[in-house]
Amino acid sequence: MNSVCALTVAQLSYTLAGKSLLQDISFELERGELTVLLGPNGAGKSTLLKCLAGEQLATGEIHYFGQKEWPAHKLAQHMALLPQQSTLSFPFTAQEVIELGSTPLALSRKECRQQAQYYSELTHTQHLRSRLYPTLSGGEKQRIHMARVLLQLHQAEQQAILLLDEPTSALDPEHQHQTLRLAHRLAHEQNYCVVVVLHDLNLAAQYGDRLLTLHQGRIFQQGTPWQVLTPETIEALYGYHTQIIAHPTMGHPVVLPL
Repeated sequence: MNSVCALTVAQLSYTLAGKSLLQDISFELERGELTVLLGPNGAGKSTLLKCLAGEQLATGEIHYFGQKEWPAHKLAQHMALLPQQSTLSFPFTAQEVIELGSTPLALSRKECRQQAQYYSELTHTQHLRSRLYPTLSGGEKQRIHMARVLLQLHQAEQQAILLLDEPTSALDPEHQHQTLRLAHRLAHEQNYCVVVVLHDLNLAAQYGDRLLTLHQGRIFQQGTPWQVLTPETIEALYGYHTQIIAHPTMGHPVVLPL
């Protein structure tokens, strides 16, 4: 456990057009952990990620690695956000899209291309690099952008915050697990602080070290998968009945609908 948290959030609130979307959010996240944000549609998960990334101006305080004030270009080297969707429509190749992640970095052209190749291999997208980005499927685009944000964090070393907003939404089961295994490995082997928005409770149970649930813009519950994924909490959040059993080999909770 690190003495300085990667992310410290205190009394964070966000209002848009007179509607309160986040209310009095406070938590601390450590390096070396994968935290999953859960909650029903409209709970505030994506809004919270955007506030953490500085894309939306909220009230309250956010400290990154114990420090509140960061020059924008320096923070961009240590924190990256993968949004739900990209509006990019220019006929770039997938390789060029990945290389966009080098914008805040001091890399030579040669180093940029080498690292783009490395992260494409890490995300299993090396066979897509010469393809035009608009011709890719939704899932392929998602994986290309995963490579892009990992390149963005290339020089962050152990001070890295990776924010992933529904990174598996367009992926088939194989690539869902590949992406979450990679995110889990970055947290546990590279000491990243990883925050992932998911809707699949069983993926959250399998890969999350910590779960943080939101309901109507407020924190509802947080803790380990076994602490959070109870029939009572799931019914309160999502309105349906479940049974929780232990995975026969890995031991994490498995959520079964009733």
